[in-house]
Amino acid sequence: MSNSRGRGLQGGALGLFDTVVMAVAGSAPAYSLAATTAVLVSVVGVASPAALLYCAIPMIGIALAFGHLGRIDVNAGAGYSWVGRTLHPFLGFISGWALVVSATIFMLAGSLPAGAMTLALFDEDLAGGTGAATAVGALWFLVMLAVVLGGARLTVRAQLLMSGVELIILVLFVGLALLRSDSARPFDWSWLGFGHFDGVSGFASGALVAAFCYWGWDVTGNLSEETRESRRTTGRAALIGIAIVFLLYEAFVIAVNMILTPRQIQESGADVLAVLGEEIWPGWGGRLLMLAVMLSTVATLEATLIQVTRSLFAMGRDRTMPSALGRMHRRWNTPWVAITVVGTVALAMFLAANALGSVGDILAEAIRAMGLQIAVYYGLAGIAVVVAYRGVLLSSPKRFLLGGVWPLFGSLFMFLIFVESLGEMSGASIAIGVGGLAVGLVPMFWYRRRGSDYYRPARLDAARVIATEYVPDRRAAEAARVHEGLPTDF
Repeated sequence: MSNSRGRGLQGGALGLFDTVVMAVAGSAPAYSLAATTAVLVSVVGVASPAALLYCAIPMIGIALAFGHLGRIDVNAGAGYSWVGRTLHPFLGFISGWALVVSATIFMLAGSLPAGAMTLALFDEDLAGGTGAATAVGALWFLVMLAVVLGGARLTVRAQLLMSGVELIILVLFVGLALLRSDSARPFDWSWLGFGHFDGVSGFASGALVAAFCYWGWDVTGNLSEETRESRRTTGRAALIGIAIVFLLYEAFVIAVNMILTPRQIQESGADVLAVLGEEIWPGWGGRLLMLAVMLSTVATLEATLIQVTRSLFAMGRDRTMPSALGRMHRRWNTPWVAITVVGTVALAMFLAANALGSVGDILAEAIRAMGLQIAVYYGLAGIAVVVAYRGVLLSSPKRFLLGGVWPLFGSLFMFLIFVESLGEMSGASIAIGVGGLAVGLVPMFWYRRRGSDYYRPARLDAARVIATEYVPDRRAAEAARVHEGLPTDF
């Protein structure tokens, strides 16, 4: 299995700022707020800010896991490589497959609303037409596919435009909300505590909704082979990205609690941001926030394309999937075969969703099932970092906390959400979520029998890497060399 940097990708194309932009775009703040705010408030009421706060804590643990693992293994496959080289190649493949399946579902789930919202900016009646919305959504998808094919630099330039406008609009409305003197109810610091949850079950229900608002920042790991000084940059960018979207989520959910009545929230559903915008700035507010949601949806669609194509590229390179997926475009240094395959599959799904009503019902269940797949590959990464760093965790309190305890807590939280989700979901959602993972067993065993080197990995051990290649501090280096049986007088 490859653990080397570069193999054709556009190395050094991105810096810290570029990678932070991708982390924020991957989390899709406006899209996530529109999709989850009404549901979150309906589940936990005014405790929605607390749910976002307490779900951010374990999510930071997973980001710390990604950052630490990225320091010792730079690989476009991210968790696919890290989990395979620490826990077991089978678990590594399932980790990568979980990302591929969830991202594929999201591309369909994101493209169709992007089409409808684009039409709604011009005419509300046009947005109701399934065929027109599908066509415009497919067009947005093809544009993003072309941008991703053009390389990492072009991708970031497009993100700067889309996410930049989105963030400007969101920050503007945060400021306008703070300036309002009248509100449905005043802010109360108790909204950030545990007092408004309906017991442990109430907290768990809120967590199921809130935790996955943050999904998408991990695109930084898949871009590691194209990032300058990626051993440090990708982890820092992920943490900065989570901090930015956390502040936006908190500000908007608090604004919703203050400005809108419970009835308005319940009736608005996915249009909650448009309703909030009209309350804050009548006439223009709803349309501007709808524009932000549309741009956010398209931006996260692009980030998701990066994730799934880089993951498939790494799998093709390792021959755990057809090797053609690892082929690079000679001019743009992008995995053009993986991009073409993803585009073809997604467009076929668009046509099926438009032609068959039953597919639309299945899609609704599939969207709910995405959380299961996300929990799997986040949770496995949290365990992988503890195994990889086991020889140096005690070298300092900081490393023990940030490289061990916190990521492990994040991992346990993800698996708890997985278990809790099973009790909340319908049989169809469970079948799609777990069944989507099970389908990955077919290529896994097929390519295992064909002798892929991925299934005979060089074990990923931070102690060995620190002792021989990467020395962040003397105490950790000494602990690593003791672990390896090497002399410490260097």
